[in-house]
Amino acid sequence: MSFQKIKPEELNENVFQMIGNKWMLITVEKDGKANTMTASWGGLGILFGKPVAFFFIRPQRYTKEFVDAADRVSLSFFGEEYRDVLNYCGTVSGRDEDKIAKTGLSLIHEAGAPCFEEAETTLIVRKVYNQTMKPECFLDSAIMEKWFADRDFHTIYIAEIEEVLVQS
Repeated sequence: MSFQKIKPEELNENVFQMIGNKWMLITVEKDGKANTMTASWGGLGILFGKPVAFFFIRPQRYTKEFVDAADRVSLSFFGEEYRDVLNYCGTVSGRDEDKIAKTGLSLIHEAGAPCFEEAETTLIVRKVYNQTMKPECFLDSAIMEKWFADRDFHTIYIAEIEEVLVQS
């Protein structure tokens, strides 16, 4: 498989389908070790005059330590045939095992970030902002009660999209 680089504005996929239904693997490296996790919260858009991706990670996730330590992260999207891999990466912690090795995915590096050869679309992003959600900022308390009963508020990461890689 080989990637073709396209501009962010050339991405023709439905973002709601990509993130909400297909999900993504957030992959990052720290001290020479890569880790990944499945995510289905996030988006793409324009902020600070740049094309950006935003994604969310709970504080207890092992991957958060890696994201906090890194400048660049990859967001990878796969075909439906990888649904089991995405389920696995969303339920098993990299603290407990080398889940990338167990997935059978081929880890590669593009533009300073680890990613996967099998991905249909990969965004290489550079973090530009993060902030932990705060209870006093919720305008709809029902959302907080539904999604944050344990008060384990996500950190929001905003990252400039530096490269978009699609399978050619």
